Amino acid sequence: MKLLSSLFFSSAGISIVIAAICFLTISCNHRHDVNNEQDMLCVGNYFTEDEGAAFLKQVKQNLTTLEDWEERSEKIRTRILKGTGLENFPERCALNPVIGERKVFDGYQVRNVAFQSLPGVYVTGSLYSPEVEGSLMPGIVSPHGHWNESDDYGRYRPDAQKRFAAMARMGAIVLAYDMVGYGQTGELGWTHDHPEVLKLQLWNSIRAVDFLQYMGANMERIAVTGASGGGTQTILLTAIDPRIAVSIPVVMVSAHFFGGCVCESVMPIHKSDRFQTNNVEIAALAAPKPMLLISVGGDWTRNTPELEYPHISHIYGLYGKSEMVRNVHLAGEDHGYESNKRMAAYRFLAAHLGLDISKVIDDEGNLNEDGIVIEDQKSLYAIDEVNPFPEDVVRNNDDVNWNF
Repeated sequence: MKLLSSLFFSSAGISIVIAAICFLTISCNHRHDVNNEQDMLCVGNYFTEDEGAAFLKQVKQNLTTLEDWEERSEKIRTRILKGTGLENFPERCALNPVIGERKVFDGYQVRNVAFQSLPGVYVTGSLYSPEVEGSLMPGIVSPHGHWNESDDYGRYRPDAQKRFAAMARMGAIVLAYDMVGYGQTGELGWTHDHPEVLKLQLWNSIRAVDFLQYMGANMERIAVTGASGGGTQTILLTAIDPRIAVSIPVVMVSAHFFGGCVCESVMPIHKSDRFQTNNVEIAALAAPKPMLLISVGGDWTRNTPELEYPHISHIYGLYGKSEMVRNVHLAGEDHGYESNKRMAAYRFLAAHLGLDISKVIDDEGNLNEDGIVIEDQKSLYAIDEVNPFPEDVVRNNDDVNWNF
């Protein structure tokens, strides 16, 4: 009642009162029994679009200074860490890297790799780099989304391979890695459908940055970008790993949609019995570092230019760094990381990582990914007869100590 009383006499007037009522209604509608951990989960379309807008409007009223945001941002970061059980990071075990032979293509090269994130737990992927490698190249970690069709799958999708190779041509060392239960880990026995998979997935992403450091990347110039579920990993990794210098979440950041997969919203990272946040605020934890939001008209990011982007811009403005956040909105496009989205990402990465945009965009401003080879899935596997999994490899979700 104190909140509503003070709002009646504020300069914002009736509109703020309405927003406050909407916010309180949201809280009541979604609170349920706070003793039940399941009620702390914000899954999928947890808010309606109107509720998401009202939530951001109410939050913004209390963010008038940088101190206001830094106090709230610490609570958001704490909620992510507590919600995933990563308040205290486990001891970083040896990476025990597996690095395959170089495959040299037009302007870039590929090595299939694997590394240990926890004792016996291996992350599989491929490392893309320029055909002629330099020292201290910028690094890019690239988590993938939930594409599950055999011809349109994970990091092996044609548009994903084009992205990795193009960014390598530009001068970066790029790690494309499998989510838990995808690729060779799925063939080994892992599944993605586990109630704590977000915890391991996020830890794997942190160790992916460690792996780039091991491979000699410039740790002052590390970026992360992914689409859909990979966009969720992008904002979460940026939120908790200060080594990320540039982030590009693609078709994911929404005021009302929280992600529908176990690796996005089936751990209590958005809500406790006394606190509520959403993916817009999580994305804003990137501030004041450069961030590009890529949104489309055909999914839950359709409101980004009018809602999510202005809210995040406000937070960047508290740092005096509004120019560091940008939005490219493609109103006629759908969910994915297609060519127009990739072109926007390449330009942003070139500007903020010092990469060579001429390697992927011609003098007339057209995208040029000619000559990039789309490899079949198994040709991008790191583990083979020459480099087998070790005997003590953890083969499935049930054999992990989830209290790590």
